[in-house]
Amino acid sequence: MRALLVDSSAPGRLSLGTAPDPEPAPHQALIRVTATSLNYGEVAFGLDSAPDGAVLGWDAAGVVERAAANGSGPAAGTQVVTLMPDGAWAELRAVDTDLIGVAPDGVDPAALATIPVAGVTALRALHRIGPLLGRTVLVTGATGGVGRFTVQLARAAGAYVIASTGAPERDGALLRRLGAHEVVGAPEEAAARPVDGVVDLVGGPRLVEAYETLGEGGTLVAVGHSAGQGEEFPFGALFGDQGRHDRSIVTFFLLGCTGLGRDLGWLAQRVAAGELDPGITWRGGWDGAAEAVDALLGGRLHGKAVLTFDA
Repeated sequence: MRALLVDSSAPGRLSLGTAPDPEPAPHQALIRVTATSLNYGEVAFGLDSAPDGAVLGWDAAGVVERAAANGSGPAAGTQVVTLMPDGAWAELRAVDTDLIGVAPDGVDPAALATIPVAGVTALRALHRIGPLLGRTVLVTGATGGVGRFTVQLARAAGAYVIASTGAPERDGALLRRLGAHEVVGAPEEAAARPVDGVVDLVGGPRLVEAYETLGEGGTLVAVGHSAGQGEEFPFGALFGDQGRHDRSIVTFFLLGCTGLGRDLGWLAQRVAAGELDPGITWRGGWDGAAEAVDALLGGRLHGKAVLTFDA
């Protein structure tokens, strides 16, 4: 099968070549991949640590080529969206059936491919805040793939949404269109109103600032680490008095969660219905992978980069 292979000598550390077809386990379906989206962690960290010849990639949309031998999962010919820790950057991938979401027929595969890491991470992060109707939620790093989905889902769930971005003048119109009620340049600009929840996609000093915006009983979900810095809390930041009782910081690992297939299918339905904007800001063939990687690492993409694999 054709695949994007890790190649330390190639531009973007990727080259288009061939790899052996995967052999699915009994609980896995064989998927013919039609589109995949790139995630920052894959290209910033995965490419440097993987050996030459490896096939990476978490996110892929496609069609079931062969159903799972144990009878679980969708039938052959079903359009699906899939999540696994590797194998998406190839024509074929073997996927656990509980990590497959069934998509409506005829949906753009590129739009579906944005869902797995970005969409499901946003959904699971908001779950950790709790019921959102009537609550106030702050999203840091809101213009990225996860951030865009988080803003939209929080607004749809009835939250008052504050979006934080490094360039509010540039990004304000977009984030308001996606559902943000307010757009701020830094978390402390939202401090006049204690928030009930934070989805932090930046880490470092931004996370510390965002934690200070939490009101009593508030939860900060630490998701992203694009700052590349640690978190240093000043003395007193973790005191529980003066309206700061019962605040928390939580983390989670996406593949440690159960029920992800259901989430993938639900999000696919929302994208198909036009209720969620997948936020594709770069789209091209697999021979353009180096360009997409360079744009992603250079901070020039605010949204999702999608590669489509023609038959």
